[in-house]
Amino acid sequence: MQDRPDPDALLQRIQQEQAQQQRGRLKVFFGACAGVGKTFAMLSAARAAQAQGTPVTIGVVETHGRADTDAQTAHLPRLPLRALPYKDRTLPEFDLDAALAWGAEHPEGLVLLDELAHSNVAGSRHPKRWQDAEELLAAGIDVWSTMNVQHLESLNDIVSGITGIRVWETVPDQFFDAADEVVVVDLPPDELLARLKTGKVYLPQQAERAAANFFRKGNLLALRELALRRTADRVDDEMRAYRRASSTTHEAVWPNREALLACVGTGDNAEKVVRSCARLAAQLDLPWHAVHVETPEQQGQSATLHPQVERTLKIAQQLGAAACTVLPAAQPAQALVRYAREHNLVRVVMGRSTRRWPWQATLAEQIGQSASDLDLLQVGTLPSRSNDAAERKTTRATNAPRGAFWPGYIAAALACCVAAVIATPLANVLELTNIVMLFLLVVVGVALRFGRGPAIMAAFLGVGFFDFFFVPPRFNFAVSDAQYVVTFAVMLVVALVVGQLTAGLKVQAEAATDREHRVRSLYDMARDLSAALLPEQVAEIGARFITGEFSAGSTLVVADDDNRLQVLPGGTAPVDMAVAQWAFERGEPAGRGTDTLHSSPTLVLPLKAPMRIRGVLVVAMPQGQVPGVEPRRLLQTCASLLAISLERIHYIDVAQRSTVQIESERLRNSLLSAISHDLRTPLASLVGLAESLAMVQPPLPSHQQELTDAIQQSAQRMSALVNNLLDMARLEAGAVQLNKAWQPLEEVVGSALAACAPAIATHRIEVTLPGDLPLLQIDAVLMERVLVNLLENAAKYTPADTTLRISAQPQSDAVALTITDEGPGLPKGREELLFEKFERGARESATPGVGLGLAICRAIVQAHGGSIRGDTIHNAQGQPAGARFTLLLPRGTPPTDLGTDADTTCEV
Repeated sequence: MQDRPDPDALLQRIQQEQAQQQRGRLKVFFGACAGVGKTFAMLSAARAAQAQGTPVTIGVVETHGRADTDAQTAHLPRLPLRALPYKDRTLPEFDLDAALAWGAEHPEGLVLLDELAHSNVAGSRHPKRWQDAEELLAAGIDVWSTMNVQHLESLNDIVSGITGIRVWETVPDQFFDAADEVVVVDLPPDELLARLKTGKVYLPQQAERAAANFFRKGNLLALRELALRRTADRVDDEMRAYRRASSTTHEAVWPNREALLACVGTGDNAEKVVRSCARLAAQLDLPWHAVHVETPEQQGQSATLHPQVERTLKIAQQLGAAACTVLPAAQPAQALVRYAREHNLVRVVMGRSTRRWPWQATLAEQIGQSASDLDLLQVGTLPSRSNDAAERKTTRATNAPRGAFWPGYIAAALACCVAAVIATPLANVLELTNIVMLFLLVVVGVALRFGRGPAIMAAFLGVGFFDFFFVPPRFNFAVSDAQYVVTFAVMLVVALVVGQLTAGLKVQAEAATDREHRVRSLYDMARDLSAALLPEQVAEIGARFITGEFSAGSTLVVADDDNRLQVLPGGTAPVDMAVAQWAFERGEPAGRGTDTLHSSPTLVLPLKAPMRIRGVLVVAMPQGQVPGVEPRRLLQTCASLLAISLERIHYIDVAQRSTVQIESERLRNSLLSAISHDLRTPLASLVGLAESLAMVQPPLPSHQQELTDAIQQSAQRMSALVNNLLDMARLEAGAVQLNKAWQPLEEVVGSALAACAPAIATHRIEVTLPGDLPLLQIDAVLMERVLVNLLENAAKYTPADTTLRISAQPQSDAVALTITDEGPGLPKGREELLFEKFERGARESATPGVGLGLAICRAIVQAHGGSIRGDTIHNAQGQPAGARFTLLLPRGTPPTDLGTDADTTCEV
């Protein structure tokens, strides 16, 4: 029955095979770095597949000017590339729609997609090329691609640490592991460096730079090792999956890759076994597992794990064991062999054991007899210590409670007496064999109810009572026939065997029932959490689960958006905020039963969600108990479910707020646009009428002329505000086009000063522009609008007769334009917030405005590919001495003939 396959696993396997049949196949040509020949190998294999009748097309192939690689593409059809605008030029990019259409026409077709980690140009359907490959695979189209080891997400930081160069284009490990086939394209470092020198990898200038930086021999050796090791890990996973799928895990271990198995016992030598195995694994650079087999005797003695085993498994986890497992089994040797074969572990590390009986084999001998393919390494025993003996006595006293010891034996004796009393009147009616069955029935009942010890006692008492009361001559232990001795021996053996088997099955059934109950409780908890909409509901569900499973109190402490911990109401466990803060900041358990702050009366577990730590779970075990390995795992699972539920609730709130904000923004923009359009006509009429009144002949009286000027200024100010509202709405709607041209910055500054002359008439203006300023490709009208807004803003918030300074400084890739005033500066801490719409320095201010000027400036500058920031200038005494706005405008190389194609237009 042990070899019977799991029906659920078979069903899952069938579903995966059906999904795989509908999905395209992915083949990755994998290498250590550029230049090893991945693209060449892919094209060669594609030509061979084409020769065998497979439809092949090139989606995109990067040959980098290599002649031999270009030659491989000669007879392969290509899909046309899609032209996408990027900044001031047009770039060719892979056309996903064309590939999907081609795949629909060629169901058995194959698309070549070079450089899997490539980032697509902005405007493509997917930001990464591996996502294009994913869509092709989902459509049932086979894809072949290439990638280097530094592009794997999990190895990106390791490669950057080796080479000193950070690669930003990465591919998730899950996508790489899901590939149907991985072909390693390898080249020795010396041969690769020779190819680099001859110009077969890069152009000569690029080759010199690469050889001095990335392509050092040490880097190439390390990258080659990473690539081969990562491929070996993938092959090892495939091998284990094949063994599980083909039911060969119970056969001999395949020594294709060594791994260690540490056997953890209850003796003093367990810690030495674990430490020796960890040292050996570190020396050989091998993975290792730690396993303890819990026999029915141990399960019957105590509901918790042996303290020595708990400590040893904890040490193994700290020393880097890949898995720390407790296996319930009646035969430790069979359980260890089965675990080693399931995980393909070649070497078994264990302590030396002695025979309990001369005829009984040791654990090592049992493993050697049942699995000759395993290597056994026995660790020498430690010298005995007196305090260890005292500790063992204390442990035995703890694990075997007195209150549960004597009632079982007393009940066994009473049950045998009752059976003898019942059978005595029937002695002349029943055969002696039937009376033997009655005593065997008593042994089975005692074993089911009280376990092994009372069952053994019932077996001996049953034989004695049968001899004394029923075997002639009766009422003494003498026998008239020597054959009864055989009867007594057989009866005793059968009773002992039946009692042992019954007690073992009872313990295993209780353990299975307990695990099934916990799994059902976790399922109920997960189901309830899926419907929770508030953190308080999550806390209530978690408290209900912990109370039902452990009879313990619990409190949920969650973190807000600023990472401040808040205790949710309704908790029943005391919270020490210092312990909770430590566990939250470090993401590690703390409190009782851990190595950190173990004097705390509660156990604190961090709530680790996929995105961040959401808080901590505080558990107060009854009477200060310390949870064992299995209860700790159950609590960790509970904490994970609570964290995921809290994160789900958080993102539901984020999605709702975002939806409301987006809808509010859309309605506001629509309203502003409609109001702005409706207000422009009456405002224009009002301005025109005010100007007409100012020009009437004869002139108006002075007091009427003042009123006319006030009307005209107010109408112009209102018109400017309406224009700002309309421009902001148009910028956000993307309806503004940039009419770029190569312009000198001096002309834009001059036109801006002329446009805002009335507003800055009461201020001194200082302009400092170097003579070597380059031409900038900008929209002069919109850039003038930016400068006008900044200058008018400075004039409004600074006293009269102060100085406004305009300066510029060329940089390597940009030109920095700075506007400085001598006003009160920007509000501290709100420098960035001022660039938001409808934000002003002061909530209530007599200075006119609606807070759109800086928002328009930032939108226009960002549309040019630049940036703008504001800060406060301080004097020598540290007091605010003015505000400074800095614009960074990208510089480029203007064409030689500005009269032909200097003007370009792009959409915002």
